[in-house]
Amino acid sequence: MSGENQLHGCAITGVGSYVPERVLTNADLESIVDTTDEWITTRTGIKQRRMAADNEFTSTMAAAASRKALAQAELDPAELDLIIVATITPDMPFPATACLVQQELGAAKAAAFDLEAACSGFLYALEIAQAFIIAGVHQNILIIGAEKLSSIIDWEDRNTCVLFGDGAGAAVLQRRDGARGVLATRLGSDGTKANILAMPGGGCRQPATVDSVNERIHFLKMEGKEVYKNAVTAMTAAAKEVLERSGLGIEDIKCIIPHQANMRIISAIGDRLGATEEQVFVNLQKYGNTSAASVAVALDEALQQGVVQRGDKILIIAFGAGLTWGATVLEW
Repeated sequence: MSGENQLHGCAITGVGSYVPERVLTNADLESIVDTTDEWITTRTGIKQRRMAADNEFTSTMAAAASRKALAQAELDPAELDLIIVATITPDMPFPATACLVQQELGAAKAAAFDLEAACSGFLYALEIAQAFIIAGVHQNILIIGAEKLSSIIDWEDRNTCVLFGDGAGAAVLQRRDGARGVLATRLGSDGTKANILAMPGGGCRQPATVDSVNERIHFLKMEGKEVYKNAVTAMTAAAKEVLERSGLGIEDIKCIIPHQANMRIISAIGDRLGATEEQVFVNLQKYGNTSAASVAVALDEALQQGVVQRGDKILIIAFGAGLTWGATVLEW
């Protein structure tokens, strides 16, 4: 965890996002699995999601979002010291997708690595990056949340295939003396519940075989009710902690950006925090759950739409497989 007094001097100077052109609506899904637009909308709040093209990968979407963030920061890729990609859908088991992004951007000086914390990945990357900057190790860091979840979704499972989409979001962090930036962060995990949201196949525990493919274990598996219960509890607790540690009340927050997984989860967290509907930013209906890209894309859109102005306080909350979770208060 990080304390408020440690975190001055690191600023987010650029953000960017990318979503694929192809739109998959609830009506489209009606022809794929046994579901309806009404069933999906009432249970999740999702109306459509974006699907990557065959020639689009996590690395290419990550690079597209990164170029926008770098342009906003007015930073040449050659000046980057570090690239962190948060993803659960890397282009391949190795090398790191971050190295592929480094190559595509031409960021020859940058170190690069991947981070796997599922839907919480962008907040984990944010905390790591600002710690490097505050410590004086690096000056310019690019963090990215990017996913091609369509590649690990079981399109025969109506309970999961309706939830997820593809996309990427990026942010540039730089050393800025006197900048407020991240005010407080709380990260957490609970490995005892690792089994309720996982992709069982593909690792060293269950490598790919003909049988494993036939058993469909190379797809995302989720126990929805357990995920809901744990997500609401963990994100609410983390959010309350960072508000307390930053000396703020919920009324001081201009914009709350929760992980865009399910409207019921978002509403439950908002109620428990005492937030107004106007404070909570939602783009779930357009993109579904994009895992590590979720809060990054939402942050970029909130800024593009003028929801957040310079000096405003932002509360970002995430929860994902692991189980992992995080909450961050930013001063923009």
